[in-house]
Amino acid sequence: MIADKPLKRNSNIQPLSRDHHFGLLFCWKVRIGLKAGIATDRMVRYVDYFWKGHLKKHFKEEEELLFSKVDHAICDQGKNEHTQLVHLISLLLGNETIISMPITNSEGYADDSFITDKKQIDSNEHEKTLEQFIKLLEAHIRFEERVMFPFLERHLSDEQLMEIGEFLDKENDDGFADNYCDEFWLFTK
Repeated sequence: MIADKPLKRNSNIQPLSRDHHFGLLFCWKVRIGLKAGIATDRMVRYVDYFWKGHLKKHFKEEEELLFSKVDHAICDQGKNEHTQLVHLISLLLGNETIISMPITNSEGYADDSFITDKKQIDSNEHEKTLEQFIKLLEAHIRFEERVMFPFLERHLSDEQLMEIGEFLDKENDDGFADNYCDEFWLFTK
């Protein structure tokens, strides 16, 4: 049986792929917490920490450096999934104004307009929302690695990729360190 070879990523966008490793590890930690019956408020605090310390910046970099460079349904899917993930984060964190799915323009593509509605997640729904969030984030990361990044590597010029790489090198010189103080995933039943 031949094992799948690891995906070879263009060196200029490798920092974003390394970020995906942290994202998958984050998903694993929350999934362990869910299986172990850890209090959801503890896991939601970790979501907040990871969002503010890592994921928010990562989404912004992808949207500005990658998604905006090629007008294609693959990039639109990436943007839409980011919007769905931000919506779920907003629900988990109890933000009063929830960002909903983007409105599509006449061509059916998402634009920068957002619907907002006033909702609060019921505390009993946190576990279900955490599960949805983790499932979507993991699927999104796998989509970007297996579909979107190879597509963009074929469609971005060498010059564009170099500019992206220079920006990422300058912005991400020390990387993300997950030093969250409540390691709930280590102390399961």
